[in-house]
Amino acid sequence: MPRAKSDHFPLAGTRNRPRSRRGTVIRDAFGPVAMLRDLPLYSFILLAELEDFVALRRSVGVPRARRVIDDVLARLELALPMVRAMPSGQTALELSFECDSSAEGVAVAAQVRAIMAEPFDFDGETYRLSLRIGGVGAPTLDADDIQLVEAAEQALIDAREIRSDVIRDLANPSAGDDPIQLMRELPDAIASGQIFLQYQPKVRVRQQQVASAEALVRWRHPVRGLILPGMFIEAAERSDTIGPLTLWIIARAIADQRVLAARGHDIPIFINISGILLSDAGFVRDACALVTAGGAKIGFEITETAVIRDPESAIANLRIFAEIGVPLAIDDYGAGLSSLAYLKRLPASELKIDKLFVTQLTSSNRDPLIVRSTIDLAHALDMEVTAEGVETPAALALLGVMGCDMVQGFLISRPIEFPAFLTFLSEDRHVAAMAGPRFSFRRDEGQWKAG
Repeated sequence: MPRAKSDHFPLAGTRNRPRSRRGTVIRDAFGPVAMLRDLPLYSFILLAELEDFVALRRSVGVPRARRVIDDVLARLELALPMVRAMPSGQTALELSFECDSSAEGVAVAAQVRAIMAEPFDFDGETYRLSLRIGGVGAPTLDADDIQLVEAAEQALIDAREIRSDVIRDLANPSAGDDPIQLMRELPDAIASGQIFLQYQPKVRVRQQQVASAEALVRWRHPVRGLILPGMFIEAAERSDTIGPLTLWIIARAIADQRVLAARGHDIPIFINISGILLSDAGFVRDACALVTAGGAKIGFEITETAVIRDPESAIANLRIFAEIGVPLAIDDYGAGLSSLAYLKRLPASELKIDKLFVTQLTSSNRDPLIVRSTIDLAHALDMEVTAEGVETPAALALLGVMGCDMVQGFLISRPIEFPAFLTFLSEDRHVAAMAGPRFSFRRDEGQWKAG
């Protein structure tokens, strides 16, 4: 009987494959006699398609382009003999295999990417090809062919949308960093109150006063638990969600800053701005309107790498922020490709030294030199300096000797939610945190000069 037509990719090697089951009991007339062991725990399907195939076809011609997928299959079959592969048209292929864990399936997808990194030889000409992969795995005991195919197709659709591979585990959909799923859930998360801010103070070293605070966004997910920015900010950046999310953060920070001012703590709150938004005229307009109407002290933190994406637009828009009175801080200085050419053009009033250099300040020979020279450079450019990642009294003392203006880190306070931050300020808890190393400044200064 002919099969009904389907919009799904054909499932390689599974239509006539007997289903393996770990723990399946074999019986004879006298009862159970054996149990199958050492069978794969997971079944995986990866759907992959060639990127930029139209450009490749123009380069090699239509007849040769029709055979490109065969070259890709041959290479993958040679390198990954445990994988069953078959083409799905001129530009796509399907890989199916069994393995012992979800992590192992993800590792196979990474191997596929690595294998594709080597250039191909087409009639004496070399070409680099890349695959966009959407894949899914499930426990072999529960794996259903149709469900796997449909889930893999959706993963590939999502991979196209975010321009990044998507590999999922059907047995644990909440596990791992699934950017497309997080991106879809983010608007509802904002509306339902799952998104919230924590605040981490920045303290002036000499005066021992809280100078400002950095607002850090968090997501309290009902299933995944606490999600830190590293997991969902990238997903938001790959979509149109990062703009609304940042505007929500600005609005929330404005409301909280008003409360701070009413309680006698009229300090600015700094918000991290994604590099993608620095060239977005619509976001710049909306952010300026929020800050202007809010009447609160709000600052923005940006990274140098964010500026490098589109320097002319970024610098022009940063000047717009500066013109309406928004103080600007350069975040994570030294962690990326620091450029003096951009640094001198940025209308920033604060430079933040990345914690990478601060955490090793008292145990490294080079880091103190880098930090000291950075402080001197920033002061020469009329910027104040904040050291991030201050965790020990010794580091605080040495930074004071070097002339660092402000410090931020776990020694002073970890990021805390707004009610706790109000308590922190009202009880001057930063003073107790800084009291220990206060009398070591003079001793460390002598050691620094002697060195």
